[in-house]
Parts: sequence; C-alpha cells; structure tokens
Amino acid sequence: MKIAVDAMGGDFAPAEVVKGAVLACRELQAEVILVGDERKINELLKNQPISGLKLEIQNATEVIEMGEHPAHAVKKKKDSSLVVANRLVKDGVAAAVISAGNTGAAMSASLLTLGRIKGINRPAIASPMPTSKGVSVLLDAGANADCDPENLAQFALMGSIYAAQVFGFSTPRVGLLSIGEEETKGNKLTVEAYQLLKQSGLNFIGNIEGRDVHHGQCDVIVCDGFVGNIVLKLSEGLAGALFGQIKNALTENLVTTVGALLVKGAFKSLKGRMDYTEYGGAPLLGLNGISMISHGSSNAKAIKNAIRAAIKAVDEDVVGKIAASLKNSSSQREASS
Repeated sequence: MKIAVDAMGGDFAPAEVVKGAVLACRELQAEVILVGDERKINELLKNQPISGLKLEIQNATEVIEMGEHPAHAVKKKKDSSLVVANRLVKDGVAAAVISAGNTGAAMSASLLTLGRIKGINRPAIASPMPTSKGVSVLLDAGANADCDPENLAQFALMGSIYAAQVFGFSTPRVGLLSIGEEETKGNKLTVEAYQLLKQSGLNFIGNIEGRDVHHGQCDVIVCDGFVGNIVLKLSEGLAGALFGQIKNALTENLVTTVGALLVKGAFKSLKGRMDYTEYGGAPLLGLNGISMISHGSSNAKAIKNAIRAAIKAVDEDVVGKIAASLKNSSSQREASS
C-alpha cells in the first residue's frame, strides 16, 4: 500500500517530512508518495540514502500556508500539496494521506475530497493521549467546536473501533468527559449524551473528570471538539513546562547535577512516554479513507510514526469496521422500533 504524504505541510517542511518519509521506507518497508515541490524534494533526497526504497514524488505547484483560511484555500489552491495528496487517496493511488500542515485545511481537504462514511454526521479527530497506564484516545480533539449528543455517541463508537484495532484494547472502556462522575452532572450536552452512551452497547464506564484524563481510567475519552482541543493543548503545555522545570531543578548545582545523572535513564524513559512524536498523528475518523493529521512541529520521527499509524489503520480496515458497525446499529434500531 502507498501512503501519500504532504511534503510541504508543517513548521519544518519539507526537510523533516522528507527525512521522516525516508525513515519510514527504510525501517517500516513503507511505500510513500511525497507530494509537493518536486525540485525541492529531489534536492533534499540527494542527501538521503534512498537506493532500493519504495519512494515516489508527485509534483504539486501550490502550498497552503498555516495562516490561510482553510476552506477558501482548499477550494482556491487545487494544485496544493495537501489537495493533491488527498486526491491520490480518492483515486485509489494511495491508501492514506498524512499532513502536518494547516489543520483546518487538512480537515477541509479530506472532508471535501474523501467524503464521510454513510451515517456519520461529523468526522472527529482522535488524538492519542499518554497516560500512566499507556495511552487513551481522545475525541473530538478539535474538528467540531459545537456538537449534539448524537455526535458524541458516534465519536464514542468510532473511538472504540480505533482503540481496539490500532492500540489493541479488546473491549475499550469509554468515558464521557464532564465536571462530575454522576450522570446528572455536566451541561445539557453531556447529560443527554450520557443517556445515549448508556444504551449504546459500548463498554461505557460513565463520566470522567479532567483530573482522570492521564490516569488511564478509560481507553476512549469522549467530548466536543472545543473541550477536547483545550485538553490536548493544556496537556502539551503542562508536560513541556513540567519537564523544563524538572530539568532546571536537576541542574541547579553540583549536588543536583550528580543526582540528575543517577535518574537520567528514568527521566528519559518518562519523557519518551509523554512525547507526541511516538504516536505521529491523529486520524480524522468518519471519512471514507484514512487521513492522519500530524502536529505542526512534527520532526522526522513524528512523520515516520504517523506513517506507521496510517498503515496500521489501513491494515485493520478501520473505515470498513466503522461503516459496518454503523450499519449494524441502524438495523438494530429499526428492528426494535
């Protein structure tokens, strides 16, 4: 299978994106199509050992910049690397698309080009969240600022399938992010969504609070995109601040510096578990295709791991399983009515 990668998207594109694609081809035996300025990509590949790798280039003459209006840019720049990469998936040339560029544009391009799975009202970003027990999947992480209860119920279904197929949870525990554990706690959205999730047939464990997010209390965390994006950015910022303060404290004087050497291995391991580059990207679930959205500051390692995640999602037929599950749920509702 071939993975289309937007070579021009991201803070460190195209250099880090190209390097990450080469790593994926070498270490994962991936087949990658780098989409973007052919001249720039070839110039970067001159410094990379690519002999024998399954790596192609698809030229694209335009780039959607970070500050551009997503929908307008996607419609205007038909030959942008982002739009062309999505078109490769639509046309069956590639099995998945990855971009670390303008998140809004990445969502718009994939939605307009690939379309939604029948029955899905709104696609959602499913972001991996490091926890004390491994990883949870948070969705929506920013695609939909305003949601209704049915949207959250669909997010739970899609997140459960993704968590099971990609992260190996046999019966993923689903938690609804709210301001209290009781089912009557929260705003109108969460209170009504709670009732839908109780009847969903999923492994719904009830409400969880913000303090529970990183404790691994559940495998799928459901919320609207407004709350989800705040949780995601707050977690990233807090982790960065804490690791920075710990580093400063450990190098304050000679005694603490010696102590730092003793805990260096453990500190490095902990930092690695909290590192977003380990997961690479977050899928936009609910589309008729796999679209991975990577962090804007993705380095080569993050791009490689985004390609790994995309391959896993395709291999496990996440799209097909979501569609089948929706069809089954619809049939059950019709039978009971």
